[in-house]
Amino acid sequence: MLLYRVSRKSAEECVDAATKKRKKIAEPMEKSLTVKSDLIEIEKVRSFLEETLKDFDLSEEAYYLIELSLLEICINIVRYAYSEEKGDISLKIWNQEKEIFFEIRDWGIPFDPREAPEPDIQEMVKQGQTGGLGIFISRQLMNGFEYRREDNQNVLIMRKSIEEIKASGSI
Repeated sequence: MLLYRVSRKSAEECVDAATKKRKKIAEPMEKSLTVKSDLIEIEKVRSFLEETLKDFDLSEEAYYLIELSLLEICINIVRYAYSEEKGDISLKIWNQEKEIFFEIRDWGIPFDPREAPEPDIQEMVKQGQTGGLGIFISRQLMNGFEYRREDNQNVLIMRKSIEEIKASGSI
């Protein structure tokens, strides 16, 4: 009888913990960060992402692939968006129903990443070319990749399905 009570109590505690975690994830969340378009600022973006996504039940692989997508876009902004002076990169992350959204804004030259041509990876390898895959990788890893030009800003919104992450254990 005592063994049954301990097991039942342990099972109830596990259910309670899982329910609390699900409630925490289901709660709407929105966080923002603005950094200078400088490679030194990428660590702030990484820390912001880690802090923002810590409450989601993501595998290490799922987190890494989201991080890769976001950082690739931010690094492209640092390298190409501003011609002479450094500008800003604004990030906003929020969840809605069963998706996580990542909005990236810059005030640099107009650029629609959806129009970037798909790379010929075999040709790149033949020529020993490095780089040039960031946008392609980000588009492949995310469920949504939307762009608009608004108030002299490039606005990119990427989204990832929470259900897809949990179902597969990865992205």
